[in-house]
Amino acid sequence: MNFDFTDDQQAIKRTAHDFLSARFTAERVRELAESGAYDEAAWAEMAELGWAGIFVSEEHGGQGLGVVELVILMEELGYALAPTPFFSNAAAGLMLGAAGSDDQRRRWLPGIAAGEATGTVGVVHGDRAPLVPDADAAAVIVLVDEDGRARLVPREEAEVEPVETIDATRRFSAVRADGGEPLEGDVAWALGAIRTALAAELTGVAQRAMEMAVAYAKEREQFGRPIGAYQAVSHRCSQMLLEVEGARSTTYYAAWAADHEPASLAQASSMAKAYASDAGWRVTASALQVHGGIGFTWEHDLHFFLKRARTDGHLFGDAREHRDRVAGLALGAGG
Repeated sequence: MNFDFTDDQQAIKRTAHDFLSARFTAERVRELAESGAYDEAAWAEMAELGWAGIFVSEEHGGQGLGVVELVILMEELGYALAPTPFFSNAAAGLMLGAAGSDDQRRRWLPGIAAGEATGTVGVVHGDRAPLVPDADAAAVIVLVDEDGRARLVPREEAEVEPVETIDATRRFSAVRADGGEPLEGDVAWALGAIRTALAAELTGVAQRAMEMAVAYAKEREQFGRPIGAYQAVSHRCSQMLLEVEGARSTTYYAAWAADHEPASLAQASSMAKAYASDAGWRVTASALQVHGGIGFTWEHDLHFFLKRARTDGHLFGDAREHRDRVAGLALGAGG
């Protein structure tokens, strides 16, 4: 196995980092979060770059690349904390690409790949999916029940109710719908790929929070010395690095499995989501501790990262759920 990116993958990462850092400065992210809006012009540019369909087959208007390339973008989007419908749209594309019929793919994937008729995916608990990203503007919603069965519902046939969460950088809704067209392909693979993409976003969030903490520890002085010189702070920063790298390793292994060893994806994606969910929360919380009092203020940007990490940690199963799933798979109990 080659553990490094190819030249093309390196180019994707560089392009994404440069583009997102220019479009989503800290000031711009705050402006969008406080207004509850997305930057439609930036989303249109991302679609023109082919990001929305990076993993979608060329037959349906995409670039025909893989989950690894998607994960590269998701990590950079998390690092920038970009308020966009990218993740929700990618989730719908993954689900339709893997589990949709030929007719369903022909109808919906071109719009998803172009970023024009976006989709989303929600997990149903009881009679509704309580936390569905970007359902308010999606053209199509895929609902997955607790038994892993999926159905496709056009948004106009669903009851979509906005839900306020702590994460102001992403829009959520509760969705109820009867009926819908069943998806009869590989729903389990699609869910594994979605969890892996979300773990990548958490890794990017944690990386940025760690960098913010380290930069502050170098410049903030106490008793005439940078606070990073004190073991209580330096050890905390070291632990943050360990958790970020662990999350990155498990996530990219799961992405590789999705593309090259799909039989391993169920376990690998749950390992990645469990580790990244914990790491995302612990690293952002530790970064807040390094910043001290200023880190708790609304005026500092760190709370946006902490809230995205907390919310991402619960989407598509929290860390505890996925640890239990890994244990069940290891014991042959399925999952």
